[in-house]
Amino acid sequence: MSQSKIYVGNLPYTTTEDELRDYFTQYGNIEDIKLIIDFNTGRSKGFGFITYSSNQECENALAANGVEMSGRKLKVNIARDDNRRSGGGGGNGGGFRRSGGGNRSFNRGDRMDRDDRDRG
Repeated sequence: MSQSKIYVGNLPYTTTEDELRDYFTQYGNIEDIKLIIDFNTGRSKGFGFITYSSNQECENALAANGVEMSGRKLKVNIARDDNRRSGGGGGNGGGFRRSGGGNRSFNRGDRMDRDDRDRG
């Protein structure tokens, strides 16, 4: 887990990376900021990630949890490691059936189903 990275949520949608940097610099030296942007609107999705130079600076930034920014209370937590989410998966596509189904007589060749045997 990257202890020097925080998650910042419940941001105002108008927040810019510069505004985030201006505020969170008070907690330490920021190495990187990633504000998540909506592809369709070009606006912030209301959350982002900040990477600090040290774990201690990251811990300091947790003090911003609950601080109000433009009328919204920020949610600040240690960022989860991406590998933690990559476990699951599997399954067969969440219930969406990609295989045939429907019209069983389509492309069945010489095979007969139960109805064909009953008829003849």
